[in-house]
Amino acid sequence: MSINVPQFSEVATGTIGFPRVGKDRELKKALESYWAGTTDRTHLLDVAAQVEKANLLAQVDAGIERIGVGSFSLYDQVLDWAFRLGLIPSRFANSGKEGLDLYFALARGIPGARALHMTKWFDTNYHYLVPEIEEPFLAGKFAAEVDFSDFLQQIAKSRDIVAAAAAGKKVQSLPIVLGPVTLVKLCRYIVGGAQQAAPETKAQLAAAFLKDHVLPHYVELFKQLKAAHVDEVLFQEPILVVNHDAETRALLTHVLEALADGPKVHLVTFFDDLGEETFKWLQAAPKNVVGVSLDFTRGDNAGLLAKHGLPKHLTLGAGVVDARNVWQINVDDIISKLAAIRASFEGKLVVQPSASLQHVPYDATVETKLPSALRQVLAFAFQKLKEVDFIARLIKKDGDNAAALEEKKAIEEAWSAFHSAKPSSEAIRTRIANLKEEDLKRAQAFAQRKPQQVPLPLFYTTSIGSLPQTTTVRGLRVKLQRGRITADEYRSQIDQHIAHSIGLQEGLGIDVPVHGEFERTDMVEYFGQKIDGFAFTNNGWVQSYGSRCVRPPIIWGDLSRSGGLAMTVREFVVAQSYTHLPVKAMLTGPTTILNWSFPRADITRREQALQIALVLRDEIDDLTKAGAKVVQVDEPALREGLPLNAARRDAYLQWAVDSFRLATAGAPSSVQIVTHMCYAEFDDVMAAIDALDADVISIENSRNNDKTIKDLTAYGYERDIGPGVYDIHSPVVPTVDEIVEKLRLFLKHLHPSRVVVNPDCGLKTRQWKEVVPSLRNMVTAASILRAEYESNQQHRKNGLANKNVDSLNKDSEETKGGDA
Repeated sequence: MSINVPQFSEVATGTIGFPRVGKDRELKKALESYWAGTTDRTHLLDVAAQVEKANLLAQVDAGIERIGVGSFSLYDQVLDWAFRLGLIPSRFANSGKEGLDLYFALARGIPGARALHMTKWFDTNYHYLVPEIEEPFLAGKFAAEVDFSDFLQQIAKSRDIVAAAAAGKKVQSLPIVLGPVTLVKLCRYIVGGAQQAAPETKAQLAAAFLKDHVLPHYVELFKQLKAAHVDEVLFQEPILVVNHDAETRALLTHVLEALADGPKVHLVTFFDDLGEETFKWLQAAPKNVVGVSLDFTRGDNAGLLAKHGLPKHLTLGAGVVDARNVWQINVDDIISKLAAIRASFEGKLVVQPSASLQHVPYDATVETKLPSALRQVLAFAFQKLKEVDFIARLIKKDGDNAAALEEKKAIEEAWSAFHSAKPSSEAIRTRIANLKEEDLKRAQAFAQRKPQQVPLPLFYTTSIGSLPQTTTVRGLRVKLQRGRITADEYRSQIDQHIAHSIGLQEGLGIDVPVHGEFERTDMVEYFGQKIDGFAFTNNGWVQSYGSRCVRPPIIWGDLSRSGGLAMTVREFVVAQSYTHLPVKAMLTGPTTILNWSFPRADITRREQALQIALVLRDEIDDLTKAGAKVVQVDEPALREGLPLNAARRDAYLQWAVDSFRLATAGAPSSVQIVTHMCYAEFDDVMAAIDALDADVISIENSRNNDKTIKDLTAYGYERDIGPGVYDIHSPVVPTVDEIVEKLRLFLKHLHPSRVVVNPDCGLKTRQWKEVVPSLRNMVTAASILRAEYESNQQHRKNGLANKNVDSLNKDSEETKGGDA
């Protein structure tokens, strides 16, 4: 052969997960119509079955030989396994819900029973529901019968579909099982009145809970799988890339040994490397482990493999196709990775994506409006399946490699054309190169800034930014896109929505209103559309949680405001013209824009974040010149970008903080800078949050039982805080009493002068009929607390005054006595 392509004797292709919302978001639409009561359970399940079947057929058609099945979910895969195990919190005991409606109640909440906490799935932008383990569960008293029947039915149905479509080809359907070690490690343990056990206690509880009460049910499941003639399962234990400790390895060994009589285990990991000791543990893994899947796109599994090797009897699932970006493979990079693998491994190789493909859209070929040079180097889920097949054909010993070599040439030509066409700016790169330390610091410290900022009442109220995107609002964008209205007509009607929202907020008594973001499709997409160097898809949807889908933009060149024009000033000025109250200007932070986009692969993420920060710095300058007194820069994705490997975290946090400060440090001291974060665990980024130097942080708090505010105050955070007083992802309207109770809890940790009253997150996905009473109750609760505090202060003053009068009278009497 003309190039040095490594050759493998045994090569197969595989997948370990696939998108599940449907290529046209069919499942999303079916879910939302079911929740709205406009369709029934049968319709929902029919749509789900159609989407699942289409997913399987796409994998068969692409030539995939080992297809992961059983991970399809109506909402979330972690919730699925918790529900099967009967891990249903006691607050749902008298809900009157059962079956599918109880499942959705856990995900979305119902009156009197808040939803399960939601947080990021490792370092991705997908959110999972966190199972809650209450004390009765720790004694084996689960809230419902353990029932794996839906999983077993899904496996049987999938195997039938694949077998029929494969038409005699050797294609395996391998059940995907969420491993119990990962499951129990991701749970929240509620014991002794605490809403989250301390880390060391949690580890002990998780181990005991697994061994005594969860593992026996997995053993039973494996028996049922074996009875159904399942020979091998894809056993997902991604916790191994985070927890490199001996306790986790010992727990996994115990689990695997207990499952020895069931199907063989192919251990699946993703998102990072295994670490030194866990990789060495593979050498002596229990005998029922017949394979391991490793991520070769993140971390250093290649280096660990070179150092320690793998037993030849293990099948290696080589995750060389990046399941989390949208770029076509660089063939030379792939060949280099596979050559390194070949030098250390001689067994059977399965070419596969690095993780589930649920993190990318379905199909790049439908994006015909993108520049051709860009479209030719994009690879979504369907294209990544073809890449897997291409790589396998390229490296298979004694196979027909000629066609694959021609495909390699075409890929290289596409990349060459792309690099010639991408936006490039020497001026932007020079500006970054010339940055100085003072560019990252505000002119004064917080204590000096706060007195200069707009005066606001105690317990002042605001919202996070977005207001409901009604059918009418979304319809305006559709009309504009289809040419049914002009841009001027569109802006005029958006302005009417802004005016209405300002009047509504004033009427409700909101102290710091927002303009509502009616013109914004998405908190990242909107900005990207106004920044050169971004590209946008029409159908590049990715599941964020449940029915919520996002359409991440693609960074493909150097970044600057299009034409140097402001992005948000016009709408801010319109909103401010309708009120004397300070309207909060809304921006998305640099790290969030980066983490919620598909980044470039040719420069570092740090450099991309700094480019975005400069764009935002210029925008904040324009906003303050237009009269903005409060500017919010959202960073909900700061935590999710944190590397799973602790050794790489400091570098990430340094440039994440630097980019935020670069964006905001130019603001005058009189301007209040707010940041917002949500739906993640923030324990390990407290120092970074503090270093942002924002005047106010609003933060998700309602679903985690005030853990976030406790963590912030325990850390010693000294600036103002807006802990979310109610959960916006639930349709349940909070009562005044519930919010008052929340605020009183906050006062155990914060002085009243530091408390900002706001919901958990933006209100875009809610309906006005939910938002108006929720905000009204929030304002009422804030006014109750304000009145209580002012009354207490007056009582103190009166008491002090009376004490002073008594003292004066006493002094007077003593003086009289002395004079006598």
